[in-house]
Amino acid sequence: MELIKKDVKYLNKDFGQFRQNLINFAKNYFPDTYADFNETSPGMMFIEMASYVGDVLSFYSDQSFKENLLSSAQENSSVLQLAQLFGFKSKLNSPANCMVDIFQLIPAIGSGANAKPDYRYALNVNEGARLVGGNNTLFRTLENVDFNVDSSNDPLDVSVYELDADGNVQYYLFKKQVPVKSGEIVTSTYSFGDPKAYDKITLPDTNIIDIVSMIDNRGNEWHEVDYLAQDTIFNDILNIKFNDEVLAEYKSTVPYILKLKRTPRRFITRLRDDNKTELVFGSGISSDADEELIPNPKNVGMGLEYLNRTTTTSVDPTNFLKTRTYGLAPDNIVLTITYTVGGGIKDNVVVNSINTIDTISYNDSINYTGVDLDYVKSTVAVNNPVPAVGGLEKQDIESLRQSAMASFAAQNRAITREDYIVRCYSMPKKFGSVAKAYVIGDSQQDSSDVSYPRETISNPMALNLYTLAYDNEKRFVPLNVALRQNLRTYLSNFRMLTDALNIKSAHVINIGINFEIIPLPRYNSNEVLLRCIDLLKRLFENDSMQINMPLNISNLVTEVDKTEGVQSVPKFEIVNFYDLTKGYVGNLYDIETATKNNIVYPSLDPSIFEIRFPNSDIKGKVISN
Repeated sequence: MELIKKDVKYLNKDFGQFRQNLINFAKNYFPDTYADFNETSPGMMFIEMASYVGDVLSFYSDQSFKENLLSSAQENSSVLQLAQLFGFKSKLNSPANCMVDIFQLIPAIGSGANAKPDYRYALNVNEGARLVGGNNTLFRTLENVDFNVDSSNDPLDVSVYELDADGNVQYYLFKKQVPVKSGEIVTSTYSFGDPKAYDKITLPDTNIIDIVSMIDNRGNEWHEVDYLAQDTIFNDILNIKFNDEVLAEYKSTVPYILKLKRTPRRFITRLRDDNKTELVFGSGISSDADEELIPNPKNVGMGLEYLNRTTTTSVDPTNFLKTRTYGLAPDNIVLTITYTVGGGIKDNVVVNSINTIDTISYNDSINYTGVDLDYVKSTVAVNNPVPAVGGLEKQDIESLRQSAMASFAAQNRAITREDYIVRCYSMPKKFGSVAKAYVIGDSQQDSSDVSYPRETISNPMALNLYTLAYDNEKRFVPLNVALRQNLRTYLSNFRMLTDALNIKSAHVINIGINFEIIPLPRYNSNEVLLRCIDLLKRLFENDSMQINMPLNISNLVTEVDKTEGVQSVPKFEIVNFYDLTKGYVGNLYDIETATKNNIVYPSLDPSIFEIRFPNSDIKGKVISN
């Protein structure tokens, strides 16, 4: 008997389509069996029941597919899981942040004009000091505060605090700034027995901000990573001679040396649907070395005629999951986990409200009898000159979705030239600060060119990063050895595998300005001239200058001409200073040749213009009509 191929519709999506297609199907293939399609007939009851089931199944199929796409998912749990799949670490409440002034009194040594602070009593405050702000909001310091250090990226403000009866300085007031973050510190302990691959624990609190530390009972520290395959973390060490005799020379500007540290003890965090944080550990459950679990590739043949297998040991494929590739699993240890809870809008406290120290510790060995050390430590005080901001409540579904998409697009990698520049400026200041950064493509000589000199072609596999730093006077200087090494280490964690990065110093071109103005009648000519000089100082501040930025003389003249009391600017001239004996960098630059259409262009090699001594290099003159 030959089977008749029946026409079945697969595009039905709703109740009405299912119902009509089932009626058409019955009419086409069972015309003699059933012909009563009245609304009240028993046959129509079964047809509509089947349509109802089809409609429900179709709805849940569509819904299930939509919940698997981040752009269309509506359930909070679906968006959360997809965001974490995209590599976005979603959090609940966000903490508030601000900069806090921290003070201490320092006894004076010497008298009269010879008086100076006794730096033996300069304290070194450990990070993690607990402060109390408005609404009893708790904050903690995020960095050490060393009152012995005074550098461009970690300045120390010194002022006279108290005089004795003879007018001699008795105490100086030292002030520094330190970043703080809101959140209450909580500590929990967890015991582990036999190791289990990808073991998990769940912290009890539902408003966890971050994990501060995790230490086991054997003294080993466990580190949080973005994904378990990440086996390196940033590690900072004090820049002292004991750690590095060469780089310790630059400890005033680079107090810490940045290193990449390999760590088998690591974990990741996940936010669960019930708003609790889950910690997931690695898969390494064997105490044996990885070489004993998996074979050496050099000893394994391909089974081909001319490649003899040199090992006959059978390999269990699951052994690859027991290695330390994804970190170690806790093995008969007790973990002490310290984390912060809190955050939210309430943590955004106002100015001058963070002024109470709850707990504080010091990293020093001061033991002098001239002044009571306990009194010096009791003088430590804090205050926030700016409000604490950034505290937010839990993200809604749409915000979480958009943040996850943005995080996936960024991929935490330096892809474009702008990415590298942002990373340079994002390096924590305790490793040194990059003042200016500029990236261009590398070039090389064409090896196929037989002529001399050879033609220069671009090198697509390398980038040149031109950088500058500030000295104590906020003048441009090349990166020192320690800062350059820290920057190279920091960027290596974000650099693409195929990118070669050459860190170089940009050229500094020292310039000065000679200008003349004609003041308006009835204006004090000296006051007008001073206003013009102050304006040019602001326009040429080093913070405003950028590498390879041209100078538009017409715009500068316009700005001076708009100054109150100025009638006209008949002369405006930019000159080059290069005398090394007078403190200039020494780069000779032909300003006249570099000027086109009233615009002074920088050199072909990346360079930056700088007025090194604004008080003497900006010269103005008042002339009459």
